[in-house]
Amino acid sequence: MASTEPPEAGPPLDRLNSVFRVYDVREEGDQLVYYGEPLVPHDRLMKTVWPLFREAGYEASLTTRTGEYAIVAEPLDLGPDGVPWKNVLLFLATVVSTLWAGASWYHVNPLTNPVLALQEAWPFALAVLGVLGTHELGHYVMSRYHGVDATLPYFIPMPTLIGTMGAVIRMKGQMPDREALFDIGIAGPLAGLVATVVVTAVGLTMEPVTVSQEFIRQSSTVQVEFGYPPLLKGIAALMGEQLTYDDPTKSVNPVVIGGWVGMFVTFLNLIPVGQLDGGHIVRAIIGERQESVAALVPAALFGLAAYVFYVLDVSNATVLWVIWGFLSMFFAYVGPANPIDDDDLDPRRKLLGVFTFVLGLLCFTPTPIEIVP
Repeated sequence: MASTEPPEAGPPLDRLNSVFRVYDVREEGDQLVYYGEPLVPHDRLMKTVWPLFREAGYEASLTTRTGEYAIVAEPLDLGPDGVPWKNVLLFLATVVSTLWAGASWYHVNPLTNPVLALQEAWPFALAVLGVLGTHELGHYVMSRYHGVDATLPYFIPMPTLIGTMGAVIRMKGQMPDREALFDIGIAGPLAGLVATVVVTAVGLTMEPVTVSQEFIRQSSTVQVEFGYPPLLKGIAALMGEQLTYDDPTKSVNPVVIGGWVGMFVTFLNLIPVGQLDGGHIVRAIIGERQESVAALVPAALFGLAAYVFYVLDVSNATVLWVIWGFLSMFFAYVGPANPIDDDDLDPRRKLLGVFTFVLGLLCFTPTPIEIVP
């Protein structure tokens, strides 16, 4: 039944009338639906009405229903409802996959000797899960701080050299302003880097892994060479520890690879495009001009792939950057989150953003990994 009387839980109509002329108000389950006519552009309308509904405990959005404009308000619900079983199961599966990958780094067969594999591999699994989890929890904690609904981290198990494809959180709420967009975007890389530095330093103090000459000479043996970024090299230099050995039977402890993972993930996430952390940070700093920056990213990555292939002659890394070139095209098309309040960001945050991108460059190497048959 049509009504022009707002529900008790909703904001009064006189606070909406300057931007949205309401002619029908309905309660549809948990939702409050205000049908009406926008009197101002979308961005100004949402900047006015979104805080009003937020004060009343609702998340509001402007949409169309059967050809009519409607403000749809849903109860604000931060955090998981009940046990997040999907997150838990994916995390447990990733624990198994990273333990399996870690066993291979310690040259232990988990099928023939599962107890020894578990004893050897858990530091590697803890290192990888620690840096990835800290990164995502940085986003999650800052989302809760700014009242933006977000999921807990989803870990992605995968039979790769590190046992995972990373972890993600999904933002379900709207971004209130540039400050929230910046803080949420930057919290992951900075938190993850702190964990990465700790993991790297611990790994460098641990005994290197040794393997027999017989194992090296086996035809099925594949040599994996990691490209160490400047930050990792700098930590090793400050600690006086080795990253390479003259003895081919020795290599760094796999926990150091956990630190390498953290740096690699940090760099990739700081690519300034779309829904990546770098895209959010740049969108918060320079506003809609971020689209111009994002348009250059695919060309830069394809150019990097050409450089690695023709100059450095490393085909594995070439494929990696080509893939990310295409991914960046998709991310640029989707675009970053757009804040409700698009007022300019304060200078202090802008400076922190520039500093974070410098840290990201210290995590970059043109040949992150090379597989030598």
